[in-house]
Amino acid sequence: MGKFTNYWAGSASRAGIDDMRTRLGAGTLTTRKMIAVAFLASISALLQAMGGILPGIGFLFSPFATAPIVVSSLLSAGSGLLAYALTLLLLLFIQPSELVVFPLTTGLLALGIGLSLYYFKTRWAAVLVGSVVLCSGILLLLSVFRFPVLGPAMSPAVDFKAALLMFAFSLFYSWLWVELSMLLIRKLNK
Repeated sequence: MGKFTNYWAGSASRAGIDDMRTRLGAGTLTTRKMIAVAFLASISALLQAMGGILPGIGFLFSPFATAPIVVSSLLSAGSGLLAYALTLLLLLFIQPSELVVFPLTTGLLALGIGLSLYYFKTRWAAVLVGSVVLCSGILLLLSVFRFPVLGPAMSPAVDFKAALLMFAFSLFYSWLWVELSMLLIRKLNK
């Protein structure tokens, strides 16, 4: 039971978040930090736009737009929000059709995970916050905007069972991204 508790409730700073923040100059508002945020936002925008730039194979790259926003959010809350806003601005010029999906799914998930790791420093909080914001974004796209984010097979009229399935998927997907983020942080610190 101890390993289970340590895994979910243990501090995420052991995974190198503090080392990464120091390396990228997160302590002060420096030129190095601004360059890192701008670079991460441009990578995120390019990855998100790949679905439109390279139809078919490009959709395999789009989910990876989450990682740069998570890393930016780990520097500071302001850096994460700035990277999110810069990514939206870049998408406006590169691939405007992605402005419907990114702000409420990929980008919101990244902000949720990054900011919860930054403030709460536990896996379970990051997974839970990420899944709630992702599920909320998907439900908002389906119910309010009537955008078929899950394809034509999913009806815009969402019932309780479908919402529960979306939350279960969001929980799994958020957990996957928390683990990938921790792995990325360890790799950046080497």
